[in-house]
Amino acid sequence: MSKHVARLGVGALAVVAFVVYGLTTIGYVAPPRTVTFKKTVLDREFRSEGVAVADVNKDGKPDVLAGNLWYEAPNWTLHEIAPPGKFDAAKGYSNSFVNFAMDVNKDGWMDQIRIGLPFDHKVLWLENPKGKAGHWAEHVVFRNACNESPTLANLAGAGKDPVMVFSFDDAQMAWYELGKDPNAEFTAHTISDKFPKDKSKDAGVFRYSHGLGVGDINGDKRPDVLIRGGYWEAPADPRQPNWKFVPKNFGDEAAQMYVYDVDGDGLNDVLSSSAHKIGIWWHQQQKDGSFVTRTIDGSFSQSHALELVDINGDGLKDLVTGKRFWAHGPNGDINPNDPAVVVWFELQRKGKEVSWVKHEIDNDSGVGTQFAIADLNGDKRPDIITSNKKGVHVFVQQK
Repeated sequence: MSKHVARLGVGALAVVAFVVYGLTTIGYVAPPRTVTFKKTVLDREFRSEGVAVADVNKDGKPDVLAGNLWYEAPNWTLHEIAPPGKFDAAKGYSNSFVNFAMDVNKDGWMDQIRIGLPFDHKVLWLENPKGKAGHWAEHVVFRNACNESPTLANLAGAGKDPVMVFSFDDAQMAWYELGKDPNAEFTAHTISDKFPKDKSKDAGVFRYSHGLGVGDINGDKRPDVLIRGGYWEAPADPRQPNWKFVPKNFGDEAAQMYVYDVDGDGLNDVLSSSAHKIGIWWHQQQKDGSFVTRTIDGSFSQSHALELVDINGDGLKDLVTGKRFWAHGPNGDINPNDPAVVVWFELQRKGKEVSWVKHEIDNDSGVGTQFAIADLNGDKRPDIITSNKKGVHVFVQQK
């Protein structure tokens, strides 16, 4: 395991736990522990660039869903959700960029949400057959999704399920709510007004837009929706259309974006990573509401997926990311054939100083456009699950 330290500006709290990390926070603080991971290859075929974790068969063990397949724990037995297809890693893409798992129809069985190629593919939910043989029934969530990093967030209000957030029709940002009929398309609650196509790139809503996140930037305890050009300020009623947009500069085209008080000064900062170039950053919020960009790392390219979670149990959230192998094939982007790393950056604080310690987990797997953090073995330690053009991989944290 290699280490690299980037010393920067200044840091904060919180941990995410339970089976799937990312939406729930618990409040314990403990001394940091030594972290190592054990790698398991579930599949060497190109199946999906996104992945989800859920107990598919209700046996109490978290399984892995990647595109048209799911892998049954603990031996990772392969099962079909839909006909798997054959995808060419060098020349093209799969039909699966982002995967989520949720009980859409409230029947007690976890279903799959699959988001494919931006704009060109419908957003689908696949209905768990409740232990019966055969492929999962397909339902349409929405007609398209344009942003490359659709996200799940607690946006609908206290006590509500997480909802999807993404742009549609090359024109508008929205979040999506299931109505009374789970077989009908979800309702789109528009966050932005409709942008003309010649301006939609700046608005972060066009097909292949890079950079999207949800979090409370302005400190009003409401989840704002951010893109690299600024954020939409959440109103008291999230179903109100056309939220106020606050222009900011959150840097280059990014992957997932996160809001977190990195330096512990009471002001929430923004974290992002370069999807197709080089760079991982945190954008430090100043007292006047402006942001200063600080570099965390610049040692590899195509960090097209990002997660924020407390890896070592010290109460500070760390960054997990990696290289998206062959995002545009073996001749596209910057250094496409460099090692496909998976890394985590350990956030450390000393007084007003912040440092990020780089830990390399693996150099022959990488990430896709989205990956999952979950506790796969019940030891209350976050594990990492990835799927991309090198296959499907699990990294289990060791004691």
